[in-house]
Amino acid sequence: MSPTKRRHWRPSLGQVVFIVLATVLALPLVGLFFFRLYENQLIRDTEGELIAQSAAIAAIFAQNVEALPSKARVLGPTAALPQAVEVEDYQPIVPSLDLAAGPILPSRPEARSAKVAPMGEYYAIGTALQEILRRTQSVTLAGFRLLDTRGVVISGREEIGQSLAHIEEVSAALQGSFRSMLRVRAVDRPVPPLYSLSRGTGVRIFTAMPVVVDGRVAGVVYASRTPDNILKAMYAERKKYIFAGLTVLLVTLAIGLLFARLISRPISDLMRRAGEMGRRAPNLSPIRHYGTREIAALSDGLNDMAQRLNERSDYIATFAAHVSHEIKTPLTSIQGASELMRDTPDMKDEERQRFLGNIIADTARLTAIVHRLRELARADNPQTLGSTSLHAVAAALRTAFPGLRIEMPGGSAATLPLSQENAMIVLSHLADNAQRHGADMLTLSARETGKSFCLTVADNGGGISEGNREKVFEAFFTTRRESGGTGMGLGIVQAMLYAHGGKIALGEAQTGTAFEIVLPVQEG
Repeated sequence: MSPTKRRHWRPSLGQVVFIVLATVLALPLVGLFFFRLYENQLIRDTEGELIAQSAAIAAIFAQNVEALPSKARVLGPTAALPQAVEVEDYQPIVPSLDLAAGPILPSRPEARSAKVAPMGEYYAIGTALQEILRRTQSVTLAGFRLLDTRGVVISGREEIGQSLAHIEEVSAALQGSFRSMLRVRAVDRPVPPLYSLSRGTGVRIFTAMPVVVDGRVAGVVYASRTPDNILKAMYAERKKYIFAGLTVLLVTLAIGLLFARLISRPISDLMRRAGEMGRRAPNLSPIRHYGTREIAALSDGLNDMAQRLNERSDYIATFAAHVSHEIKTPLTSIQGASELMRDTPDMKDEERQRFLGNIIADTARLTAIVHRLRELARADNPQTLGSTSLHAVAAALRTAFPGLRIEMPGGSAATLPLSQENAMIVLSHLADNAQRHGADMLTLSARETGKSFCLTVADNGGGISEGNREKVFEAFFTTRRESGGTGMGLGIVQAMLYAHGGKIALGEAQTGTAFEIVLPVQEG
């Protein structure tokens, strides 16, 4: 007993489709939580809001500084403002923080004691703007500090009179450059467990914008705010998210169903039908779903293959029965003659010679049958490439059959879509049949009709009787068995033409016999 072949596990087509669709569904979540796309957008939005609010407060701060007498103004370094857009006086500051790739600094350092007291004029400005900062903070939830040119807090709820100049972003703003930072958020109570899933809840955004007067730094607006929590933001838009999620889910299910109907089910039907073909089931189940054009073509090819296999199987069975019958008859005759000669020691010499002649004749018939079988095997699997001129084939036929006159009315320039060797196999058998039935002339008439090449082979022999016209292509059918005919010549011709996609049929002729050969024209 042969060992069972081990099969490696392979995913089914349905499993592959499910994995692909599940991956597509998971991509938004991957972008949401892994790449932090939505959280990063919340960071950018918060930074942009702080920039806008700080710019407005900085403009008010600058107006108050400009209103001071020139001697009272204490200005710092030249401000490094963003480059203006084209020719208009626009100097936008674009949000640039990146939650996923940018650095997150530790919590903001504590304020330090200032080495000098706040400048009186600037302290007065900070006091005047304190109410504006308070009202702005109550609406925007952002914290604001106004600093003088030395980094001392002149306005804000806390830290007035203390220095923030040592903080990185404030130091950059005092030198005239805008700077924004992400810092770890300092909280005085635990973050709710649900919010802890969002990285954005653990950071706070700080922006330091220089206040510019006459192109120089006149102070700093230091603002900060915690960005919105992603889950809170999503909850606020929950109806839209639910609708979008359901839409994506329904579209994905529709794609899965469409794929199952157009590809998965037809392939399953083809697999079932292929299994039935392997088991040689008498009735093949129909294909319920043809799916795509390619699968329909594959199904048609499978049907054609099944039909050809059935025809081939029937042909082999019938052919085997005929071969066994044709071989059994001479073998029986040889065995009978041999046994009779063995059991009759006093057989007359002339009788012995007659029996030996019968044995030799039957042996010759067996040899002819074996030779024809070999030719038939070659005709079933020929080299189907090549072509030859009808004129060259006719010349070869004249040499092989000197007793036949070969005529080609207007067809000498035609090209036969068969190699010369295969063309000679086909036409030699037809010429041999014509000659054995009393013909002395063979006419070859060629014509092309569209994509087909038609060749009529007619002779002036004795013809075929009406009773035998339907039997001429049957295996081993012959009317000259006594003269050595095997009945396989037309079968060899038919097999050769069938292998080239052609066919042969018995045509109408007033005298003799005519065969119609049709072959496809080779492209290119």
